[in-house]
Amino acid sequence: MAKTSANKKLFHWSNKVSNEDEEQETQKVKESELPLPLTRKNLQAITIVRVRSVLTALSKNRTNSCHGLGPRVVGTLFGSRKGHVHIAFQRHPNSQPAFLIELQTPISRLVNEMASGLVRITLECDKHDEKTKKFSDPRRILEEPVWRTYCNGKKCGFAIKRECGVKEWKVLKAVEPVSMGAGVLPAEKPDDEGLVHEGEMMYMRAKFERIVGSRHSEAFYMMNPDSNGAPELSIYLLRV
Repeated sequence: MAKTSANKKLFHWSNKVSNEDEEQETQKVKESELPLPLTRKNLQAITIVRVRSVLTALSKNRTNSCHGLGPRVVGTLFGSRKGHVHIAFQRHPNSQPAFLIELQTPISRLVNEMASGLVRITLECDKHDEKTKKFSDPRRILEEPVWRTYCNGKKCGFAIKRECGVKEWKVLKAVEPVSMGAGVLPAEKPDDEGLVHEGEMMYMRAKFERIVGSRHSEAFYMMNPDSNGAPELSIYLLRV
């Protein structure tokens, strides 16, 4: 896990995330070139086909806006100073996260790792059911609930998929204007009883390149603004 080249062998670089708009445009061209006489029956048939195409496109766009990720995503790592690391990937800075997990790793440890050099986080889950040894349900890899976690090759507990609650969404909204950078969000003000439920929140935010190797492997590489050198942070999702 110390070298980027060793991790990239797990992925087929030809299978990058594709844009389905080209297929839709090709379908529209084929429909416009149909050599049909303009009878009432044929016009009705063409209208039905086009309506179905529009409905399909709307359905896909709705799915992508809620759950999908493209080849470029917004990644945020955050957590309270004494808390665990949370990782969120969003299609757009203001969209709901399509992937949000909580690691058992303290965020202070991750900060120290990143200060010392490149960081490679690997999340692994089982491809087969332990009892039947058959393929589990065909869920997307981003929907896996539990992961084994490795940081630079060292095992560091587990990670659990989380729903974006009020607390998580408040953090993402607070750093929404940040395109790339790291910092600390101030602690919340005390409530009516004088209690502060959250301390200072540390965060790091950047754009990531998403590579899909197969339905069992994805990788996220932090994009450097100067485009020089290896990415400082890489996150790998693997079914093994």
